[in-house]
Amino acid sequence: MSNPDYYQVLGVPRDASAEQIKKAYRKMAMKVHPDVATDADAEEKFKQVNEAYEVLSDPNKRAVFDRGGDPMGHGAAGGDPFSRMGGFSGFNAYAGGQGFDIGDLFGAMFGQTTASRGPKSRVRRGQDQLIRTKLTLPEAVFGVTKPVTFDTYVLCDACNGSGSKDNREPVTCTRCQGRGEIIVSQRSILGEIRTSQPCPSCQGFGNIIPEPCPECSGHGRISQQRTINVKIPGGVDTGNRVHLSGQGEIGPGAGPAGDLYVEIQVLPHDVFRRDHDNLEMVVRLPMALAALGTHIDIDTLESELPDCPEDRRKVHVEVPAGTQSGTRLVMAGHGVPSLRTNRRGETPRGDLGVTMLVQTPTKLDAEQRELLAQLARLRGEAGPEVLTKPEEKGFFNRLKDVFS
Repeated sequence: MSNPDYYQVLGVPRDASAEQIKKAYRKMAMKVHPDVATDADAEEKFKQVNEAYEVLSDPNKRAVFDRGGDPMGHGAAGGDPFSRMGGFSGFNAYAGGQGFDIGDLFGAMFGQTTASRGPKSRVRRGQDQLIRTKLTLPEAVFGVTKPVTFDTYVLCDACNGSGSKDNREPVTCTRCQGRGEIIVSQRSILGEIRTSQPCPSCQGFGNIIPEPCPECSGHGRISQQRTINVKIPGGVDTGNRVHLSGQGEIGPGAGPAGDLYVEIQVLPHDVFRRDHDNLEMVVRLPMALAALGTHIDIDTLESELPDCPEDRRKVHVEVPAGTQSGTRLVMAGHGVPSLRTNRRGETPRGDLGVTMLVQTPTKLDAEQRELLAQLARLRGEAGPEVLTKPEEKGFFNRLKDVFS
């Protein structure tokens, strides 16, 4: 009986590597297996594929075949050369009749293999945490050191993170022999399929703590409320986060701590409104002062800080005569400090915008009404201005400019 060309059966070149031969076998086995293929000679083809793999995967048998010999000894005893393989009920012929590994099935289908995961470590990094804290506008603008309290995992003091009551070393799991996983076999149309799953006795760790710590139940950490002081730089705004490395929860088994992120929420202020690096405020100005001009001293946002320098408590604002409602006067350098320094290493500050809202009196006594009427006559303002020159802005455009 002549030997078939095993390389041609698997569809690989004669110089194919062991990995190429293995991949080709998986592909062909899935294609011609009797439980899958519908060809009448599917079983015979499957036998040839298994024989080809048995020869080419064994360096000694492959060498005999390459020299022209018979690595399978087909002529001996005239028996069924495949009888030693235990038949072909499913994929038992593969790997010496020990069942088909589901990892090899997925590898054949998706071109990848699954390796043993092995035992997982009891020591793992803790998760990152996100907490939120509220700041007043002065705290956000000028910075503050603020205590924050949050629930987290901390190191178990009773066992110092070992998880053991008496600091005894874990013992090897007898069920999985320290591998952390067990093999489960199931019957299917493809035969016996084997899958690996975490060992239920040791939960995949490969070892067991004989007497777990009663405080942490063997985890090496406990849940606890913690308070830390967080230094928040000046210039932060709602949505900004302060990153504190290694201040999150302790990992299982006393693993390294995760990071802590503190997200800022700035509370609204009664007087000032923030616009990026600028502060904005509105001053109500009587009509007469708007017409005559005046000066006002305004308390700054900085004045709300307990350690504010005296020269930063107030800002002097000169209001020119004839100021219109909606006029914005700019006080440079009285706004929000930037989170970034400039090229000279300085921290620039935004501006303070002071918008004038001119108020028209609503209640006049007889004398006041007469004085205003006399002023109107002197200024020739007997009636409302209805028409405007084409090059001037109309009333509604001026009104729009005031409130924009």
